[in-house]
Amino acid sequence: FSAKRKKKVAEIYQALNSDPTDVAALRRMAISEGGLLTDEIRRKVWPKLLNVNTSDPPPISGKDLRQISKDYQQVLLDVRRSLRRFPPGMPDEQREGLQEELIDIILLILERNPQLHYYQGYHDIVITFLLVVGERLATSLVEKLSTHHLRDFMDPTMDNTRHILNYLMPIIDQVNPELHDFMQSAEVGTIFALSWLITWFGHVLSDFRHVVRLYDFFLACHPLMPIYFAAVIVLYREQEVLDCDCDMASVHHLLSQIPQDLPYETLISRAGDLFVQFPPSELAREAAAQQQAERTAASTFKDFELASAQQRPDMVLRQRFRGLLRPETRTKDVLTKPRTNRFVKLAVMGLTVALGAAALAVVKSALEWAPKFQLQLFP
Repeated sequence: FSAKRKKKVAEIYQALNSDPTDVAALRRMAISEGGLLTDEIRRKVWPKLLNVNTSDPPPISGKDLRQISKDYQQVLLDVRRSLRRFPPGMPDEQREGLQEELIDIILLILERNPQLHYYQGYHDIVITFLLVVGERLATSLVEKLSTHHLRDFMDPTMDNTRHILNYLMPIIDQVNPELHDFMQSAEVGTIFALSWLITWFGHVLSDFRHVVRLYDFFLACHPLMPIYFAAVIVLYREQEVLDCDCDMASVHHLLSQIPQDLPYETLISRAGDLFVQFPPSELAREAAAQQQAERTAASTFKDFELASAQQRPDMVLRQRFRGLLRPETRTKDVLTKPRTNRFVKLAVMGLTVALGAAALAVVKSALEWAPKFQLQLFP
């Protein structure tokens, strides 16, 4: 371990051992460079980020869920196709055992939460938790995640998934109008980012280290942070996109093939900056307009209906048609300094963040959205 890593590990354990646990500090560590560093630390911190008590007994069911679940056959097919998500070189017997556990976790969560609907890609998220924390804890963590961060993907229709995807183009437009206009002219839509969003990039990244690093980030942040991260990937690939032929097929093909050598720490930092500068409340009206004016390839892809099942709107999306969100003067300056009053709460707590002031606001937003602090948003 380098001196920097050792220092961060010490700070993480200090936050864990505080009474009460310093969850704000843990979120800050999960966001800052390197994230939570090891799976051993993740096993301790992820439950804190989701407010899950690890001493509680794991959920169980006395029913034969494989016999009675309407989703069993689809879950089985998806799990059988998930071979590449397991570490290379893992013995077949061990992998097959984990696949059986994966099926059991998914069916149990769905049985305990009948308001949730399975969607293809959900298993990619469950695999990540299973490999990091094991079956017992993965069940509790994914159940909490499914009723909070992922709740919008688990409605019987894909309407609200589309709403969240519609935040992508307004973010890009705020930063790079030329790229936004090119993509609009190509009518590429947002279908290329669907699997990114609904699997938290687990389905499209081959290196498990990158997947868990992003999970550290997303678990510590606002539920809409994955769409901001999707936007910074597109912005990072600006020149590649502009060099494409301006048609749907060419641009969609390029963007759907996500590079594996992305500068993840840089992109994480930039996503946090964009979230602070262009918060969901300021983009909601444009996202709604995008929905109304949609003339893109998304409507021609049956995969959109099949691969996404879902969600109910979060608090911000519920407000989008209520006229509660005033349009703000747009700015193209990505580095505009956020308003000081966004940081008052955390400044009083004396926090310092490796990513700077932007990460303070991201943590503040995450605290407001954390399961521990949420009202009952989904009656």
